[in-house]
Amino acid sequence: MIAYPAERNARKRAVFAALAQVAGGARAFPIGPLSWRDFPETAGRVDQALSRAKRPHKGLMRRLKRLLIRLKYNGARRWFMGNPHVVAVAWNGLGGARQAFLMGAKDAGAAVLYAELAPLPGKITLDPLGVNAESGVPQEPAYYQEWARDHDTADWRRAGQGLTARPSRRADVGQSTGDLPDTPFLFCPLQVPGDSQVQLFAGWVGGMQGYLAALDQAARALPDGWHLRIKEHPSARKPLSPQIEALKNPRLIVDNDSDSFAQIAASKAVVTLNSSMGLQAFFYDKPVVALGRAFWALPGLVEAPQDQASLNARFASAAELSFDSALRAAFIHWLDRAYYPDFAADPLQYDHAAFAAKIAQAKALSPAPPLR
Repeated sequence: MIAYPAERNARKRAVFAALAQVAGGARAFPIGPLSWRDFPETAGRVDQALSRAKRPHKGLMRRLKRLLIRLKYNGARRWFMGNPHVVAVAWNGLGGARQAFLMGAKDAGAAVLYAELAPLPGKITLDPLGVNAESGVPQEPAYYQEWARDHDTADWRRAGQGLTARPSRRADVGQSTGDLPDTPFLFCPLQVPGDSQVQLFAGWVGGMQGYLAALDQAARALPDGWHLRIKEHPSARKPLSPQIEALKNPRLIVDNDSDSFAQIAASKAVVTLNSSMGLQAFFYDKPVVALGRAFWALPGLVEAPQDQASLNARFASAAELSFDSALRAAFIHWLDRAYYPDFAADPLQYDHAAFAAKIAQAKALSPAPPLR
């Protein structure tokens, strides 16, 4: 059986429905479980979850958010103390009330499972350790080299079949097909500024503002005739183009009209904080420069400069950016065959055995003895 905070999104509900079918039942909590009675660890857990909340509220709203997270943590922990064999599941679960729910389950000794979208079409993320940069994806290139010795990775590109650009929620961001310049450029698909990937895993640039500042400085180091082509995220509510234009850097060109994958295909390399498009650029055989933390930002797969000077140097020698094609093949092949389960929401279709294996993996990870 699984238990999870209820979600409104149809895809998320479909993931929980599939897990419930495999696990033999489910309990969805639209609001609770809630409890006023604190544990010795409550204050620390609340601080941790609140510091990672998606919306950094202030004043009264922050106090109310703190109260909700406190009630969620206490309630989840007490509920799982009485139901220790139920697997706790949450969407994303990296901050806020969802993280409090999972921390309460962990402290009660229950198994947990994080769910999230996957960067490969027809897949879903289910991981007992976390998602994105905190996932259980091995971080040693040698692991994938060993995988390649035991598996034929020649058909790794099949994992990218069906990749399409995300539909836009903004009238000023489109996916049109038109001519792109013949002059060499790097392509930078921006992310939603408030997304957890930006808030939690921005690395040395610190966030979206630091990221734009770093790109501005690095773009000035590009070889003559090169430019950095930027596209805003189609789901970002607040336009960033006015800030980019205010930098008055002729090497920065905003193209919100052209199809994102067409821009990847026409580019010499892709630059990103940690967008899934960095991983998806592997299918176009493009070098990738990743500034933030990402599970796929491994040596050989991408370039990962750790400061402004090294980023500037990468841009100055943009024509020499490279990657290990064999390692990329092994990495994508492993993600496709061993990590991401097959999943489709409408109609609901999924790999029953793979979902069951994820639940079993969560249970097999021996949690710390329950706190009392």
